[in-house]
Amino acid sequence: MKRGTIQDHLIHSNELNEDISFLVYIPADFSPMFSYTFLICQDGKDYFQMGRLPRVADELLFEEEIEPLIIVGIPYNDKHDRREKYHPEGVKQKAYIRFLAHELVPYLEEQFPGHSGRFGRALAGDSLAGTVSFMAALEHPDLFGRVLMHSPFVDSTVIHKAEQAKTLPSLYHMIGTEETDVLMTNGERADFLTPNRALHSFLADKTTDYFYDEFTGGHTWTYWQKDMKPALLKMFE
Repeated sequence: MKRGTIQDHLIHSNELNEDISFLVYIPADFSPMFSYTFLICQDGKDYFQMGRLPRVADELLFEEEIEPLIIVGIPYNDKHDRREKYHPEGVKQKAYIRFLAHELVPYLEEQFPGHSGRFGRALAGDSLAGTVSFMAALEHPDLFGRVLMHSPFVDSTVIHKAEQAKTLPSLYHMIGTEETDVLMTNGERADFLTPNRALHSFLADKTTDYFYDEFTGGHTWTYWQKDMKPALLKMFE
């Protein structure tokens, strides 16, 4: 089985006033004659390393079980930078979402042959990275048609944003049954399970293009990594 390649990319973001480096997984059989779906992962280095997402994609693409994908992994600088960009009340979250929509997407479409429709662009993230992915899709439904979120942080701001949305993305939503006392990056502890169930109850009544499940486990990549293959199969088959 041939392996895809991973490229390093760097662009300057005027929205964030900083250079953003990120990883791009290119499938082994890449051809500029085909169009590809972009899967843009927040916590990108974690998805590439701990999630082993490129290797999972290699296998599924080789077996022709999923549609052609180009996977983008955007890392965070440190835990403080991550919270500022991903948290619903983060001081840089709105700018980060504008970066995704107005700077990253045009760059990717200039560099690679992508689909023009909203379902040709998917967002993914775990924990706070899942939160910002979901909120970006709600903010820009014309650009992002699919979201994969593993154990997202959910609060009243997130639920209110979902309630106000006129268009929802196709959603893949997982949460662990043991995520009732999660240590967050700011040192506080929070119940992730109950708010996720509340979001699920709302979304289940509002859209049918929605997959939700609970796994037995906690808020770590030990459990999320096992779900990479099922998630790709469900969303990109």
